[in-house]
Amino acid sequence: MTISTSVEQLLSFLRQRKRAYQLVFRSPAGAEVLEDLAKFCRASDTCFDPDPRIHAALEGRREVWLRIQEYLDLTPEQLAAIKSGNRIQLLNGKAQDETD
Repeated sequence: MTISTSVEQLLSFLRQRKRAYQLVFRSPAGAEVLEDLAKFCRASDTCFDPDPRIHAALEGRREVWLRIQEYLDLTPEQLAAIKSGNRIQLLNGKAQDETD
């Protein structure tokens, strides 16, 4: 398997996964669930707690929120960069590898 074939397979998988997230969360019922999850997962709040066990639980909730948002907001190419460990930055709404 060539690198370009494996990259295309990864992008195809990520496109399909992104579509699934969009179908679930971009519906009216999905929007209601996202509203609830935003509160539960502390989308806009700090996760800090002086008790490290509580802090870890809150961070776990937030990690779920961030994953959902990644699939809703990022392109398959951006998701692939994250999955492969590449650092990316957004320039004018487009992903660009920081090594460029």
